[in-house]
Amino acid sequence: MQRGAADWLMTALGAFCFGYPFVMAWYWMVGGLLFYLTRQLRMAPPDQPEPIDHWPPISILVPCFNEGDNAEETLETAAAVDYPEFEVIAINDGSRDNTAEVLDRLALRIPKLRVVHLASNQGKATALNTGALLAKHELLTCIDGDALLDPQALRWIARAFRRGDVGGLAGNARIRNRTTLLGRLQVGEFASIIGLIRRAQTMYGRLFTVSGVICAFRKRTLEEAGWWSPHTITDDIDVTWRVQLAGWRVVYEPNAIVWILMPETLRGLWRQRLRWAEGGVQMMQAFFRPMITGRMPSLLPTYLNFLVSIVWSYVVLFALVVGLLWAVGLGPPRPIPEFRFVPDWWGLTLTLTYLAQALFSHFLDARYERGILQSMFWVIWYPLAFWMLSATTATVATPRVLLRPGTVRGTWVSPDRGLR
Repeated sequence: MQRGAADWLMTALGAFCFGYPFVMAWYWMVGGLLFYLTRQLRMAPPDQPEPIDHWPPISILVPCFNEGDNAEETLETAAAVDYPEFEVIAINDGSRDNTAEVLDRLALRIPKLRVVHLASNQGKATALNTGALLAKHELLTCIDGDALLDPQALRWIARAFRRGDVGGLAGNARIRNRTTLLGRLQVGEFASIIGLIRRAQTMYGRLFTVSGVICAFRKRTLEEAGWWSPHTITDDIDVTWRVQLAGWRVVYEPNAIVWILMPETLRGLWRQRLRWAEGGVQMMQAFFRPMITGRMPSLLPTYLNFLVSIVWSYVVLFALVVGLLWAVGLGPPRPIPEFRFVPDWWGLTLTLTYLAQALFSHFLDARYERGILQSMFWVIWYPLAFWMLSATTATVATPRVLLRPGTVRGTWVSPDRGLR
């Protein structure tokens, strides 16, 4: 390859490395602004949902695996929500700790609680399917065994399902453990990235995924979509795509709040994000045929964006390798600005864009959490800490999934729940 062509290629890769997050940041901000102007601006306060003519009964599903330390707090909080008619179903998926004893004790003193015990650990998807089939009501709300449901969450969920084409809903997960640097970083991440993306995707028509820790579905929708698949790494991504392929809409409801625990160790964070990345790659593989056959054209932009993000992850790691070689004198003799560790205007532009995104996102989320702007200091470190983590997990996850033989049954892995 001639020198001119090599320079052009390296410059193009550098432009893509910094250009992709720049374009996507504005893409999400525009979507978030549309959400704010058309929906959030007219919303009642989170703790004062407007009444509707009829509050449909709701079943709350709580799959549990080794949740002996968290089940009591979670189920008591769920049973105390402010809603006219609901039930709580706790599914013990073959736990190896004292979860079964805790659930049985709670069932004796919480009238709304029903407990189901599975003989062996079969995975979260199977636990959810079991609970859904036993549920009395059409609307199902699913939370994790360590999540604390907001008292008004069910009312906001019921309001969202007034639209007949809504089959699924993603709630608003808020982090309650933040005693370490990793915990504080994730508070900023959930406020400045995840909530903004889901707002934008709701406006653009298709969500990449609900959050497994707080989501809701119509039972009829799940039946048409084939229920939760036990052969997937991340059941929430898979069911979101199948529900949308079945012709239903999935929306984001920021007022459906749940308080969650997140990893606060590097090992726990790596395992969690690697699983998320593997779930995304598995989605890319599983839904390739529907995308190329045009079965659901409106999902294609979301699908292509994920493919581009995988390519971007490999380009970022390549850029880091080039930068390291350059730093020790083994790289190209002429400097390529995009590959410097302290890039020229590219880096400054991207930094200012991200700060604008973070400020706007925190403005949108300020109504849900007092003092959220305090996390802005920790957001400054997000690009270094989490973009690199996302790039690394994506590059590791892609070959792991694509080269994995056959199907794998998704079973539980007890997560790092952080420090409280």
